[in-house]
Amino acid sequence: MNDQSLPTADDPVLGVVAIGRNEGERLRRCLESVRQQAAAVVYVDSGSTDGSVAMAQSLGVIVVSLDMRQPFTAARARNEGLARLLALAPQVNRVQFVDGDCEVVAGWLPAALAFLQAQPAVGVVCGRRRERHPQASIYNLMCDLEWDGPKGEVKACGGDALFRVAALTQVGGYRPDLIAGEEPELCVRLRAAGWTVWRLDEEMTLHDAAMHRLGQWWSRSKRCGYAYAQGAHLHGAPPERHKVAEARRGWVWGAALPLAIMATAALAGSGPALALGALYPLQVARLALKGRRSRRENWLLAGFTVVGKFAELSGQLRFHRDRLRQRSSGLIEYK
Repeated sequence: MNDQSLPTADDPVLGVVAIGRNEGERLRRCLESVRQQAAAVVYVDSGSTDGSVAMAQSLGVIVVSLDMRQPFTAARARNEGLARLLALAPQVNRVQFVDGDCEVVAGWLPAALAFLQAQPAVGVVCGRRRERHPQASIYNLMCDLEWDGPKGEVKACGGDALFRVAALTQVGGYRPDLIAGEEPELCVRLRAAGWTVWRLDEEMTLHDAAMHRLGQWWSRSKRCGYAYAQGAHLHGAPPERHKVAEARRGWVWGAALPLAIMATAALAGSGPALALGALYPLQVARLALKGRRSRRENWLLAGFTVVGKFAELSGQLRFHRDRLRQRSSGLIEYK
């Protein structure tokens, strides 16, 4: 063996942390997609009752069962999974986090590892997450459209992402008390520490949202609102202004404008109030006409974006209620 073939301290050694609860066959697909590509795979289970733990163990995956007497969050699950991974395989210096309802696409891990190796300032890289069944419901389609984000250097990644372990440990990992928006919050701290975040033009994961009801989509939007409010509370000061604009839009469209319409109706009559209410369809049209997708997708996304502001406001109100009461909130689930 010559010197050039000897491993170095920065040669990529991959570990995988998957998290989930009652994902059934979706979890099997998830674990099967990564277990032959990593030095170690850890599955963190949050109280499954469908045999997920036994199934993961049958695949040779290391299982961490969370103590459910403590508040569960995805952030806490990822932290505990990483801790177990590094305890069992301390040579791991790259970690792919993946949600248990996602399958990692063939080719993603080699491409992402090569990118990190070539770009030492990049702390985390993600790619294109796609919905497995976008035509099964308009709510699934909304997920797929929302995940089609810009490529290149970005401000944040999502739940599926490949991290440089050194970057992750430098900033202390995820905040375990966040019930939503934990990934963008982590990326704020990574960028403050000098790391960059990149989204590659590569297929990364297939997600199975299984959203078929309006109530599920509403809960998901409410969860987003909670994350916006909490993100703005934590990092809303200049220069970051994290999630301030998103939170403000929820208040404008979900509260200020309805109150203005009611006040106008009381003081000036129904005509001026209806004129003011026309701002909603005008906003839908504005967003749809500036969209870059098909006509149907542009109008669907625009309509749901505007209606979703009411759900987002509900989530923001829940965060501020919890903050004033100085208590943590339970999960806002949408499946």
